[in-house]
Amino acid sequence: MAELDTSSGGGHKKGPGVKKGKKLSTRVDLTPMVDLGFLLVTFFVFTTTMAQSTAMNMNEPKDDKEKEKKVKNSGAMTILLGKSDQVYYYYGQLEAATISDQFKSTDFKNIRNLIVEKKKSTPLDDLMYIIKSDDSSTFKNAINILDEMTISGVKAGHYAEVVMTPTEKELIKKTEEANGIK
Repeated sequence: MAELDTSSGGGHKKGPGVKKGKKLSTRVDLTPMVDLGFLLVTFFVFTTTMAQSTAMNMNEPKDDKEKEKKVKNSGAMTILLGKSDQVYYYYGQLEAATISDQFKSTDFKNIRNLIVEKKKSTPLDDLMYIIKSDDSSTFKNAINILDEMTISGVKAGHYAEVVMTPTEKELIKKTEEANGIK
Protein backbone atom coordinates (compact mmCIF):
# COMPACT_ATOMS: atom_id res chain seq x y z
CA MET A 1 0.00 0.00 0.00
CA ALA A 2 1.03 3.64 -0.08
CA GLU A 3 3.41 4.64 2.63
CA LEU A 4 4.18 8.13 3.81
CA ASP A 5 6.79 9.07 6.43
CA THR A 6 5.55 12.12 8.30
CA SER A 7 8.11 12.20 11.14
CA SER A 8 9.94 15.51 11.12
CA GLY A 9 12.15 14.90 14.19
CA GLY A 10 10.74 17.57 16.47
CA GLY A 11 8.98 20.94 16.55
CA HIS A 12 8.79 23.63 13.94
CA LYS A 13 11.85 25.64 14.78
CA LYS A 14 13.25 28.07 12.33
CA GLY A 15 16.45 29.95 12.40
CA PRO A 16 20.21 29.47 12.29
CA GLY A 17 21.63 26.24 13.57
CA VAL A 18 18.39 24.36 13.21
CA LYS A 19 18.64 21.24 11.13
CA LYS A 20 16.01 20.74 8.54
CA GLY A 21 14.17 17.45 8.67
CA LYS A 22 14.64 14.98 5.86
CA LYS A 23 11.77 14.85 3.41
CA LEU A 24 11.14 11.32 2.27
CA SER A 25 9.36 10.58 -0.96
CA THR A 26 6.13 8.60 -1.05
CA ARG A 27 6.24 5.03 -2.25
CA VAL A 28 3.22 3.43 -3.93
CA ASP A 29 2.89 -0.33 -3.86
CA LEU A 30 1.20 -1.41 -7.11
CA THR A 31 0.82 -5.12 -6.31
CA PRO A 32 -2.97 -4.85 -5.71
CA MET A 33 -3.35 -3.09 -9.09
CA VAL A 34 -2.00 -6.18 -10.87
CA ASP A 35 -4.62 -8.31 -9.13
CA LEU A 36 -7.33 -5.84 -10.10
CA GLY A 37 -6.15 -5.85 -13.73
CA PHE A 38 -6.36 -9.65 -13.93
CA LEU A 39 -9.81 -9.59 -12.33
CA LEU A 40 -11.04 -7.09 -14.93
CA VAL A 41 -9.57 -9.06 -17.84
CA THR A 42 -11.15 -12.25 -16.52
CA PHE A 43 -14.51 -10.50 -16.09
CA PHE A 44 -14.54 -9.17 -19.66
CA VAL A 45 -13.46 -12.49 -21.16
CA PHE A 46 -16.25 -14.37 -19.42
CA THR A 47 -18.99 -11.82 -20.10
CA THR A 48 -18.40 -11.08 -23.81
CA THR A 49 -20.33 -12.81 -26.54
CA MET A 50 -18.58 -13.86 -29.72
CA ALA A 51 -19.91 -12.69 -33.08
CA GLN A 52 -22.18 -15.21 -34.72
CA SER A 53 -21.09 -16.33 -38.17
CA THR A 54 -23.46 -15.61 -41.00
CA ALA A 55 -24.01 -17.62 -44.14
CA MET A 56 -25.33 -16.51 -47.48
CA ASN A 57 -28.49 -18.25 -48.68
CA MET A 58 -28.19 -19.63 -52.17
CA ASN A 59 -30.36 -21.97 -54.15
CA GLU A 60 -28.41 -24.59 -56.01
CA PRO A 61 -29.68 -26.39 -59.10
CA LYS A 62 -31.74 -29.50 -58.48
CA ASP A 63 -30.59 -32.89 -59.69
CA ASP A 64 -34.20 -33.91 -60.23
CA LYS A 65 -35.38 -32.70 -63.66
CA GLU A 66 -39.02 -32.55 -62.51
CA LYS A 67 -38.25 -30.08 -59.70
CA GLU A 68 -36.12 -27.70 -61.78
CA LYS A 69 -37.31 -24.13 -61.92
CA LYS A 70 -38.37 -23.02 -65.38
CA VAL A 71 -36.95 -19.63 -66.37
CA LYS A 72 -38.48 -17.33 -68.95
CA ASN A 73 -36.12 -16.22 -71.69
CA SER A 74 -37.06 -12.57 -71.12
CA GLY A 75 -36.23 -12.71 -67.41
CA ALA A 76 -32.88 -14.51 -67.57
CA MET A 77 -29.46 -12.88 -67.38
CA THR A 78 -26.44 -15.16 -67.58
CA ILE A 79 -23.23 -13.90 -65.96
CA LEU A 80 -19.99 -15.64 -66.92
CA LEU A 81 -16.81 -15.17 -64.90
CA GLY A 82 -13.54 -15.28 -66.82
CA LYS A 83 -9.91 -14.79 -65.94
CA SER A 84 -8.30 -11.46 -65.00
CA ASP A 85 -11.50 -10.22 -63.32
CA GLN A 86 -13.40 -10.20 -66.61
CA VAL A 87 -17.17 -10.60 -66.56
CA TYR A 88 -19.24 -11.63 -69.59
CA TYR A 89 -23.00 -11.61 -69.83
CA TYR A 90 -25.95 -12.14 -72.09
CA TYR A 91 -29.70 -11.94 -71.75
CA GLY A 92 -32.04 -14.84 -72.44
CA GLN A 93 -30.70 -17.76 -74.43
CA LEU A 94 -27.78 -17.62 -76.86
CA GLU A 95 -28.92 -17.72 -80.48
CA ALA A 96 -26.41 -18.70 -83.16
CA ALA A 97 -27.56 -15.93 -85.52
CA THR A 98 -27.18 -13.08 -83.01
CA ILE A 99 -24.40 -14.39 -80.82
CA SER A 100 -22.07 -11.45 -81.50
CA ASP A 101 -24.76 -8.95 -80.44
CA GLN A 102 -25.86 -10.92 -77.37
CA PHE A 103 -22.50 -11.86 -75.82
CA LYS A 104 -21.01 -8.80 -74.09
CA SER A 105 -18.05 -8.08 -71.82
CA THR A 106 -17.79 -5.88 -68.73
CA ASP A 107 -15.95 -5.74 -65.42
CA PHE A 108 -16.88 -5.75 -61.74
CA LYS A 109 -17.19 -1.95 -61.69
CA ASN A 110 -20.10 -1.97 -64.14
CA ILE A 111 -21.81 -5.29 -63.44
CA ARG A 112 -23.81 -3.87 -60.52
CA ASN A 113 -25.48 -1.33 -62.82
CA LEU A 114 -26.40 -4.09 -65.27
CA ILE A 115 -27.84 -6.24 -62.47
CA VAL A 116 -29.93 -3.34 -61.14
CA GLU A 117 -31.17 -2.40 -64.64
CA LYS A 118 -32.27 -5.99 -65.28
CA LYS A 119 -33.99 -6.11 -61.90
CA LYS A 120 -35.91 -2.90 -62.61
CA SER A 121 -36.98 -3.91 -66.11
CA THR A 122 -38.13 -7.45 -65.29
CA PRO A 123 -41.10 -8.60 -63.17
CA LEU A 124 -39.87 -10.24 -59.96
CA ASP A 125 -41.50 -13.59 -60.73
CA ASP A 126 -39.65 -13.84 -64.05
CA LEU A 127 -36.24 -12.58 -62.83
CA MET A 128 -33.35 -15.06 -62.75
CA TYR A 129 -29.58 -14.55 -62.76
CA ILE A 130 -27.53 -17.54 -63.85
CA ILE A 131 -23.92 -17.39 -62.66
CA LYS A 132 -21.29 -19.53 -64.35
CA SER A 133 -17.57 -19.66 -63.55
CA ASP A 134 -14.86 -20.54 -66.03
CA ASP A 135 -12.05 -22.88 -64.95
CA SER A 136 -9.63 -19.94 -65.07
CA SER A 137 -11.74 -17.59 -62.90
CA THR A 138 -10.85 -17.19 -59.23
CA PHE A 139 -12.83 -18.00 -56.10
CA LYS A 140 -12.62 -14.29 -55.22
CA ASN A 141 -14.58 -13.46 -58.39
CA ALA A 142 -17.31 -15.94 -57.48
CA ILE A 143 -17.63 -14.37 -54.02
CA ASN A 144 -17.60 -10.85 -55.53
CA ILE A 145 -20.49 -11.64 -57.87
CA LEU A 146 -22.50 -13.11 -54.98
CA ASP A 147 -21.76 -9.94 -53.00
CA GLU A 148 -22.99 -7.87 -55.94
CA MET A 149 -26.24 -9.81 -55.87
CA THR A 150 -26.67 -9.07 -52.18
CA ILE A 151 -25.76 -5.39 -52.57
CA SER A 152 -28.19 -5.04 -55.49
CA GLY A 153 -31.00 -6.49 -53.36
CA VAL A 154 -31.54 -9.64 -55.41
CA LYS A 155 -33.29 -12.15 -53.18
CA ALA A 156 -32.08 -15.72 -52.82
CA GLY A 157 -33.91 -17.92 -55.29
CA HIS A 158 -33.46 -15.42 -58.11
CA TYR A 159 -29.86 -16.43 -58.79
CA ALA A 160 -28.11 -19.76 -59.09
CA GLU A 161 -24.64 -21.03 -59.90
CA VAL A 162 -24.60 -23.46 -62.81
CA VAL A 163 -21.92 -25.33 -64.75
CA MET A 164 -20.72 -23.56 -67.89
CA THR A 165 -21.49 -25.09 -71.28
CA PRO A 166 -18.75 -25.85 -73.83
CA THR A 167 -20.14 -23.16 -76.16
CA GLU A 168 -19.82 -20.52 -73.45
CA LYS A 169 -16.28 -21.66 -72.64
CA GLU A 170 -15.35 -21.32 -76.30
CA LEU A 171 -16.89 -17.83 -76.48
CA ILE A 172 -14.91 -16.71 -73.45
CA LYS A 173 -11.71 -18.19 -74.83
CA LYS A 174 -12.09 -16.47 -78.20
CA THR A 175 -13.04 -13.13 -76.61
CA GLU A 176 -10.05 -13.24 -74.26
CA GLU A 177 -7.71 -14.11 -77.13
CA ALA A 178 -9.11 -11.25 -79.24
CA ASN A 179 -8.67 -8.78 -76.36
CA GLY A 180 -5.18 -10.05 -75.43
CA ILE A 181 -6.14 -11.24 -71.95
CA LYS A 182 -3.71 -13.80 -70.60
